[in-house]
Amino acid sequence: MNKTIKMFLISATVGVIGGQAATHFWSGDSKADHQAVAAEKDIAHAESQGEIQTNMSHNKNKHEEPKQGTKQQESNNANLVFPKQSETGKKGSDGLILVNDQNSPLVVVNKERKLSSSYVPKNLRIPNVKFPFEEKVEKKYIQDVAATALEEMFKAAEKDGMHLFGVSGYRSYERQTQIYKNNVKTMGQKEADAVSAVPGTSEHQTGLSIDISSQSANFELEQKFGATPEGKWVAEHAHEHGFIIRYPEGKTDITGYTYEPWHIRYVGKEHATYIYENGLTLEEATR
Repeated sequence: MNKTIKMFLISATVGVIGGQAATHFWSGDSKADHQAVAAEKDIAHAESQGEIQTNMSHNKNKHEEPKQGTKQQESNNANLVFPKQSETGKKGSDGLILVNDQNSPLVVVNKERKLSSSYVPKNLRIPNVKFPFEEKVEKKYIQDVAATALEEMFKAAEKDGMHLFGVSGYRSYERQTQIYKNNVKTMGQKEADAVSAVPGTSEHQTGLSIDISSQSANFELEQKFGATPEGKWVAEHAHEHGFIIRYPEGKTDITGYTYEPWHIRYVGKEHATYIYENGLTLEEATR
């Protein structure tokens, strides 16, 4: 018999985040986004002329309780459920599905499913982990629940002699729009669509994802990170702390992205473990 787990969502007022943008460690939702860093320098230069603030204090998004009667996919664990994609969104006039579970740690955001332009996650904060840059910029922030889990994971990695670094976490809808428009201007529509996410479809907007790297990978967001000792450790242990490799190898036709060993997504320990042990993607687990 299916049992519904009520998800406890965190709410708090988040202060305005400001800071001059760094020009060196911008990351995207795919390897192609990382390759588009040159195009982003123009935006970063503009930002450097004055402090840019992200509106996080006036976020009016409310937590969304699971709808009564919603069917959910049952796993091998009778108490573990995944919300079905077919019941967590509605297709809009632009052909994309606007998700209705934006505050869920299991929300599926991809090239076909988007967040609203006004969505700003609750309780964003900077995790107490190392970054390869000092600036207090937007991309250092992630949701509190993910930040706590990341801190625990990095400590566990340190105990095993692995030194991990955060590179790029939360990205606002406005920031993604800047990146996308700049890419369209410099590359053309077709190439821009290939190298950057359409605003609203970036997982970074959820505040549950973060790109990580290591000194052994030169702090780069490249597939070579997966072959480093740190990358291998993350692949083996991330689920123990509630994270999954969001875009695993050999799943491009399902996720829409090539292998990204650096891009991890918080879903909670039980769900992450189920996904890891069954070799699934978030898309497959929520079908």
